[in-house]
This record gives sequence, structure tokens and C-alpha cells, in this order.
Amino acid sequence: MTETIKKNLNDHAWARWTAMVMIALMMLFAHMFVDVISPLKELIQVQRGWTSDVFGTYAGSEYLLNVWGFLIVAGIILDKMGIRFTGELSAVVMLAGACIKYYAVSEAFMGSALEAWLGSWWVDMPASAKLASLGFMIFGCGCEMAGITASKALAKWFEGKEMALAMGLEMALARVGVFFIFTISPRIAGIGGADPSIVRPVAFCTALLCIGLLCYTVFCLMDRKLDAQRGELGSASDPEEEFKLADIGKIFSSRLFWIVAMLCVLYYSAIFPFQKFAANMLQSNLGISATAAADIFRWFPIGAACITPLLGWYLDRRGKGATMLILGALLMIICHTTFALVLPIVPSKAVAFAAIILLGISFSLVPAALWPSIPKIMDKRYLGSAYSLIFWVQNFGLSGTPIIIGYALEATNPGVAEQIAAGVEGVAYNYTVPMLLFASLGVLALLFALWLKADDKRNGYGLEEPNIK
Repeated sequence: MTETIKKNLNDHAWARWTAMVMIALMMLFAHMFVDVISPLKELIQVQRGWTSDVFGTYAGSEYLLNVWGFLIVAGIILDKMGIRFTGELSAVVMLAGACIKYYAVSEAFMGSALEAWLGSWWVDMPASAKLASLGFMIFGCGCEMAGITASKALAKWFEGKEMALAMGLEMALARVGVFFIFTISPRIAGIGGADPSIVRPVAFCTALLCIGLLCYTVFCLMDRKLDAQRGELGSASDPEEEFKLADIGKIFSSRLFWIVAMLCVLYYSAIFPFQKFAANMLQSNLGISATAAADIFRWFPIGAACITPLLGWYLDRRGKGATMLILGALLMIICHTTFALVLPIVPSKAVAFAAIILLGISFSLVPAALWPSIPKIMDKRYLGSAYSLIFWVQNFGLSGTPIIIGYALEATNPGVAEQIAAGVEGVAYNYTVPMLLFASLGVLALLFALWLKADDKRNGYGLEEPNIK
């Protein structure tokens, strides 16, 4: 009788929500580092000579090693070694990559022997961009590993409870990080002052990653206690249910996996690479400063942060996940088409704000519905690998899209980069073609969302059903 009323740590609301906050803080600081240079595209072009195609290559480098198989390895590590080891490893890898990137943009690197050596080959890309891309590549390995670890950790701590709400809140806090960095990065850099510097905001976010590592260490202590309790209660997993390498083949052979993965890659390729260019797009279309443009775009993640937890709450109790994916793709198409065709003709801040807020709502609908749906369609023993493989497919788009956008921007704006670098006043990029490319990704995402809903209706996966039974 005593055993039936004994509770595990995650049965206490305060404990599981504290665990969620510790995980979310690590991801919050990671997302801040991802976009620390995004509002400073013009500044780094002037100070370090990064043209749009160089900037696009740098942005795509975050996902390059993941595309070449690291994420698959990360998923195997996660399923074999568990969420504590993998999360700590990912935090350390992120910090190491951040330190390299910080050194690459620092004054200490300028004029060094390493800069001279890196600058002696592939002269189209500045030495600082090459080293920063290497650091960002290493950071990206840790960041994506942290993402899949966070998803599996929350699935463990909130199984049979408020899973979608927890995942929604974790994502919401991460989105708030984007708001913070678009707000403070131009100001820490000192844009508009006498001595603006690209170095200061990068150093600030690198320090935050150290705090993120400490937060996840606290979570690990809590998770170790939870595992000890489950062992005492005789709820340890059966060895027959452990992950096997052959399970990767089962995941790849699933049609549903590929529908979800393609929806994911198309949707996120129109969001995260867009964030790298969004502030400069607004700056160019509205004729405003980099700080003012960042102040407009920073409201994009706030819309997502406010609505995502509510959608998670609704999904837990009412369902309709597949429908939300369709609506999110539709809103994204409308927003990117507005940026491409309406904003250049009607350069209104009100139009820009409206499109940004709608895009934030779109960014709430898709992640809130997508990630809690994965445990419904994948076996628990290879859930970590399923998440990692979806992220792996997603990284192909996240790696290639900013490179394509950067080259498209340079190709459709001949001579603009040179004029900006020379300090010519009133010169701006035309973003029509890049924005239409983003909108086309939304159209393809919509088709896969419709396919997913039809498949769910035919086979009864439960994507439209609530999470709480």
C-alpha cells in the first residue's frame, strides 16, 4: 500500500517545472548566441569586410557538421548515454565553439599570424569569417545536440503530464532569447556611438553560455535523483527495450518520419535563416538604422513566446496538432510574400510590425504542434534518435538556405556591397528575390502539412487527439 502512494520527483509540480526552467535557460542562452551577429550585418561588413555571400556562408556553417552526420551520432549518444551525459557534453561543445568565434572577431586576432595564414587561401572570404565559421560550426554541433536532448528530457519528465505545455514553454523562453539579443546586441555593440564594436556582444553571449552549462548541471543532479527513485520503485527499463543501432533503419523506413522531417526542414528553413537577414531586410526596405530595424524584428519571437505555451495547453487538452501545422504554414507564406512584394512598395512600419507579429504566431503554431507529436509516432526506445534524425534532415535546409539567400542577394544587387563597404550613404539591398525564395519554402511546407493530416486521418496516429488522457 505504501508503494502505491509513493511519488517520484517528477510527480511534484515544483520539481518538474524547475527542471524545465534549468533546461530552458541553457537553450535560451544558446539561442541568444546563435543570433548575436544577426542585427549587426552591416557593422561586420564595414569592420571585417563580410559581404552578403560571406555572411550567408558563415550563417550556414552552424549546421555544416550536423549535415555530415554528427547529428546521427548525437542521437545514438543520447539513446546510449542518456540525457545527463549528452546535455553536459552539448553545453561544453557550445562553449568551445563560442570561444573560437569570439577570438575570430576580436582585435587580438586582427594582424595575428593565424589571420595571415587563413587569409592566404580562399581570398574571397576574410580570415575572420573563416575562423568564425569554424567556431560557429562547432557551436552548432553542441546546439543541435542540446535541442534533441532537451526534447527527450522534457518527454521523460512530463510523460503523461503537461508535455506539450512544457515543450511550449521551453521553446517560448528560447524565443525570448531572440527578443533579448535583437534588443541588446546593437546597443552593446554601440551602434550610433563613436566606437561601435562587433566584439562586445559576442563576448557577452559567450559568458551567458557558461551560465547555461551551470544550469544544466543543476538539472542533471535532479535527474540523477529521479532515476534513483525509479530504481527503488522497480521501474527501471527492461534491457530488451534498449536502443539498438538497427533501429535507425526502422526510422528511415517510416513514411511518416519522412513526411514530418520534410515539413520540418521546409518550415524551419524559412524561419531560422530568415532571422539572419531580417534586420537588414527591414533596414533596407524602410530606410532606417540597424538598431531601429532590430527593434522592430525583436517582436517576432515575443509573439511566439506568448502564444506557444497557450497552444501547448490547448494541445494537451483538445488536440488538433495537424491542423495547427497547416495554419502555421499558411501564415508564413502570407508574411514572406508581404516582405517580398508589399513592403518595398509600401515602406510602412505598421505593415512590417503586422507581418512580424503574424510570423510570430506562425512560429508558435508549428513547433508547439510538431515536437509533442513525435512521441506519438515513434517508439520510446529510439525517441532520441528519431528527434536527432529529424534535426539532421532539417540541418540540410538550415545549412544550405542562408548560403543560397546570401548569393541571391549579391547576384540581384550588383555593386551594393562595395558601396556599403565604402561608406556611401543611402545605399540599400533589394530583398524581393530572397523573400520570394522564403515564401516558396512555405508553399512546400504547406503541402507536406496537408499530407500529414490526411495520413493521420487515414491511419489514426492521434495527432489530432489531446495529449492528456
